[in-house]
Amino acid sequence: MALVLFITGIAAALFTLLGISSPRRPYFLVPLTFFIAWLAGDLAMFHLVAQIIFTTVLVAQGAAAYTTGKVGLACMVASWVGLVLLLRRHRLAAAPLDAALATVLGPHEPSVAAEPVSLGTLLRPFVPSAKGVRIARDIVYGPHRRNRLDVFTPADGRTGCPVLLQIHGGAWIIGNKKQQAQPLMRHLARRGWVCVAINYRLSPRATFPEHLIDAKLALAWIREHIGEYGGDPSFLAVTGGSAGGHLSALVGLTANDPRFQPGFEHADTSVNACVPIYGVFDFLDRDGLHKGLMEPMLAKLVMKSRPGEATDAWHAASPLSQVRIDAPPFFIIQGGQDTLVWSEEARSFAEALGKVSTNAVAYAEIPFAQHAFDIMTTRRSVYAVRAITRFLDHARTGN
Repeated sequence: MALVLFITGIAAALFTLLGISSPRRPYFLVPLTFFIAWLAGDLAMFHLVAQIIFTTVLVAQGAAAYTTGKVGLACMVASWVGLVLLLRRHRLAAAPLDAALATVLGPHEPSVAAEPVSLGTLLRPFVPSAKGVRIARDIVYGPHRRNRLDVFTPADGRTGCPVLLQIHGGAWIIGNKKQQAQPLMRHLARRGWVCVAINYRLSPRATFPEHLIDAKLALAWIREHIGEYGGDPSFLAVTGGSAGGHLSALVGLTANDPRFQPGFEHADTSVNACVPIYGVFDFLDRDGLHKGLMEPMLAKLVMKSRPGEATDAWHAASPLSQVRIDAPPFFIIQGGQDTLVWSEEARSFAEALGKVSTNAVAYAEIPFAQHAFDIMTTRRSVYAVRAITRFLDHARTGN
């Protein structure tokens, strides 16, 4: 038992340390270290309880009577301290979200942390409540196998609802509409929104801009059909995380661009607000952030070319190259400790867009938040959902 405590104690301490530090290098290990850090940070409460129970059982069986057991116990205690720190970090999300909203709504709004987050909510990280929500699944919006969408509507059947399009992430090569933004869409549906989550064609079979074309095809479908589900497309917003953040930003910046609407050039693909979350904004990597991790993947799987060979295509794929004076209101949200998409890129994009757009550009960088911080229900993600809701309500009503 002492050896078991020794091994698990060291493993627990290393696990928690990765959650605290979230190292950016070496590049080849980042996908693995990201995943560990994400699980450690966003599920810290559950890891803490499990480790305490496990350690208590081992100590009760005499595991701490030996030197190896004592070392393991010390490592476990260190892990617990680190997990408490990770939990405390969740509360830090409120300040930057409040500050970002203040630039748009003014300084007198209540904090996103003003309303307590219930323990019952936090105990369901993977399955947000569906109370008050109806979901219509796998509706066809286009000719391709992955052109399917889900529609989240208020359970009371109300009509005339504003509409949100959600585009999932997954590095343009994986992902599914059922996996992401579930807390946000269910929250909005309960508040009288209609939310549409789409699948789209994925690489390596798909080559950019086919991913974006599918997102715009979904917009065209929404314009034509969302009234059947109680939605009113006169207010239509778009959001997404990671690759979905990239695509949602492009949707917001390339309204009605015929290059990305083959066969439906006359469809209205404009949106009234855009909320990209930890998105990729510069395929050309002008700040030198991607070379070790992302650029080879983009060139081989997504773009099927190198930047020097097809510069126009890489510019077209970069939201940073598409900033425009008439961009819709943007709320850009980024994790400060994101090891897959670095915060420097989001800052550069927010600054560039803010210099030219006549509409609001709000930017919130969440301290210590890792990539995908909004997928599970945590205190941090609840605060983000509240902030996004306020931003969208303001974009819709002006209040």
